Amino acid sequence: MSLVHYLISFSRLRTYKDRKKWSALTTYQAPHKPFLLLSIMDLIAQGSITQNFIQPSFELLDTFNTYWNNIMPLGSKTSMAYPFPRLKTDGFWHLIPNPGFENKTSVNFSSMTKLREVCAGARMDDELFRLLCKPETREQLRAALIETYFAPEIRMKVLEQGHLNYAAYRYSEKLLEVAEWKKDFGKAKDESDWQKKIRDSGFRRTIVTLYQHRCALCGIRMLTPEGHTIVDAAHIKPWKDSFDDRPTNGMALCKLCHWSFDKGLMSVGKEYQVLVSKRVMVEQNFPGHILTLTDRPIFTPEKENFWPAQDNLNWHRRNTFLRRCYA
Repeated sequence: MSLVHYLISFSRLRTYKDRKKWSALTTYQAPHKPFLLLSIMDLIAQGSITQNFIQPSFELLDTFNTYWNNIMPLGSKTSMAYPFPRLKTDGFWHLIPNPGFENKTSVNFSSMTKLREVCAGARMDDELFRLLCKPETREQLRAALIETYFAPEIRMKVLEQGHLNYAAYRYSEKLLEVAEWKKDFGKAKDESDWQKKIRDSGFRRTIVTLYQHRCALCGIRMLTPEGHTIVDAAHIKPWKDSFDDRPTNGMALCKLCHWSFDKGLMSVGKEYQVLVSKRVMVEQNFPGHILTLTDRPIFTPEKENFWPAQDNLNWHRRNTFLRRCYA
């Protein structure tokens, strides 16, 4: 098969067309298959997919969700479980069943849980995968998707999302390389919104991955089958004060611990133990399990050079942590 063949295939995907459900922005058809293919291209470009075997991994799911959340109208919901098996109807996508489910791949799935139960993954035509591994032909195939399934007014936004995903990946790799450097990055002059998006996305990717989606303070780890995580990537010393995105200035924190940390109700001690302020007991508060965390060791990355730096934790203890019950 030639590049021309797959350019035509990409421009003729069997998508769900419904003018009542889908707007002109996605040419009145479901964008699930284009988003999945764009996500696979991004992971190939990043070196995360190197073999012709595409798993329904969290990384692929997270990339797919990034496209959906940033391109589609606010509040719209989806699942990668819809396009992953349905791509088989386009000829170049071949599902690989788990043992015992050889006769179940004809079923369309509505959840990632069921998809992972039945399918180990999928492979593409070997020639198509080879074309996607080459930057020049990959970008031609990307353009075919964007120009076919998205209106002119959002094509640049879709293209930029792919560029942002790659730039955030590169920034994340840079952060992992400089974990032991003693100098800060320093704030870029006239930092653009684009540069901020790269930093935010790259920092999140680095911290959440290092902590394996586990909150450093309470230890909770919750991932939904659809790729949503309970933890945020939190700076210890805020960016506006430190201009420091290194892993040693970050922790993965659940929503409650993140809020408590930022408000000074929780911190981390010199022995990497959880500190809980007496302020949590004032007025009408019912802190629940938070008090049980007092003096418990925090959860850290596997490698010690990625642990939170005591210089940063000391700044938080001195400037943010509320040690006393009353000011």
